[in-house]
Amino acid sequence: MSEADPFAVDSDASPHASLLGSEFVSFDEATQTATMRFTVKREMTTWRGGVQGGLVAGYLDDVMGYAYVAATGGEQAPLNLDLSMTLIRLIPEGSLIGKGRVVKAGRRVVFLEGELLSEDGTLMARATSTALPTPRPSPETTGME
Repeated sequence: MSEADPFAVDSDASPHASLLGSEFVSFDEATQTATMRFTVKREMTTWRGGVQGGLVAGYLDDVMGYAYVAATGGEQAPLNLDLSMTLIRLIPEGSLIGKGRVVKAGRRVVFLEGELLSEDGTLMARATSTALPTPRPSPETTGME
């Protein structure tokens, strides 16, 4: 299992990482699975006490994207064509574990899946995504050359 952060190559974390409280934990090359920890801030929750649904998609998108970036050694990043999500439980403020996996990656399309888990391993949400492989964006380039 690799412990190197695939975005640490240039140390320029994407601006959204701070909003989501994203922290890379590990990447398992054999299963093409990235593990991340998120710090869910109160500002992400609704009066129901859980993260707003569209923001849940952001956590899932982040962990699935990290899996593909890590699988390509930081060279590529996915550009979503679609994301399908199932909200299983309300996600409260606090710590959240994300698992993202590359199901299949080709030259023209990438299939990803992700899960969000509580610290005790309870499944909170899951998603699948179909994406285009693109060069990894940076502060200097969009990755859309």
